[in-house]
Amino acid sequence: MNTAYDLSPLLTLLGLGLLVAAGPLLWVWRRNRHASPQRRLQALTLLTLFLTFDLVLFGAFTRLSDSGLGCPDWPGCYGQASPLGARAPIAAAQAAMPTGPVTHGKAWIEMIHRYLATGVGALILALTVLAWRAAKAQPRGATPPVLSPWWPTFTLVWVCLQGAFGALTVTMKLFPAIVTLHLLGGLMLLALLGGQAVRHAQAAQGRSPVAVSPGLRRLLLLTTLMLVAQLALGGWVSTNYAVLACSDFPTCQGRWWPPMNFEQGFELWRALGLTGDGVPISFAALTAIHYVHRLMAVLVLGLLWLLAWRLGRLPLLRQPARWLAGLAALQLLTGLSNVVLGWPLLAAILHTGGAGALVLVLTWALLATRAGATVPASRHPAAFGFRA
Repeated sequence: MNTAYDLSPLLTLLGLGLLVAAGPLLWVWRRNRHASPQRRLQALTLLTLFLTFDLVLFGAFTRLSDSGLGCPDWPGCYGQASPLGARAPIAAAQAAMPTGPVTHGKAWIEMIHRYLATGVGALILALTVLAWRAAKAQPRGATPPVLSPWWPTFTLVWVCLQGAFGALTVTMKLFPAIVTLHLLGGLMLLALLGGQAVRHAQAAQGRSPVAVSPGLRRLLLLTTLMLVAQLALGGWVSTNYAVLACSDFPTCQGRWWPPMNFEQGFELWRALGLTGDGVPISFAALTAIHYVHRLMAVLVLGLLWLLAWRLGRLPLLRQPARWLAGLAALQLLTGLSNVVLGWPLLAAILHTGGAGALVLVLTWALLATRAGATVPASRHPAAFGFRA
């Protein structure tokens, strides 16, 4: 029995990822060739964060355009490194089902997403290598580095896990639990990179975390935890295609409490569109998924605006406070647009982008504050920002 496995699609994918990463790496090197290692690390971290945010948006576009199975195998497309080599099987699948999951356009969307994801992974690998080199280059007894190299190392491990979940998303045919975890993993990757960017900015500008009252710090932590729960619910709504279970607002199906099946809706380990017993999932289950997300949104939006108001009372934290208030308003508008306008693609992508931006701003606020006795604003330098 021949058990050989063709590695050429995987090797080509890795090569294309390195090619995608080469441009940003060259740009950072040219702009910072005379800068310190820490400055180069900061610049590369910010650029990687920006490209990762773009990747999350493109991942949302891939999912929302029903391109997640545009190439139904992994890592290649019908065993090829690109849709160009798979034109015949793609054409056959498209002819058999013109509006199905496999078309030439969807195959390209899916593969471009994989190329971009591999490129981001290569950039994070470069970050890890540079961080360890900078740490080893420090003289013995010198001040510890701004950022422990273990932070980018953990980020590298995380992006590898994220890639594994991306493969499972395809091979398990959009299994809702896997797709939701893949989405949350992408947002966690944003938080990891955003945290590193904050630490670099604090060091470069000589900032230290702002002391806030213990009550405000607890509110910040609570809001972050509630947002994570809401993001998981939002992913569950999207991956189960439950957005249109309610097409009116503020009621759902013309009722304040429509018929709902919570047991089916929140059965986590099941295939798309089916219960664990293989029976098609009911519309009442989709309604339950949608409605829980809607109810949770009321709580989370309230917490975000309360937190923004509390942070905005402190001069040094007005910048993240404004971002929180504005992003919460964006989430409300795009969420309503998804419901009343029939889930338009632009609103759905903006809703995902707003979620990612909220993760970044809350990460910023968490690392920019600490619980303790507050210090008068006149004794602090101006609030820090990010510079590329």
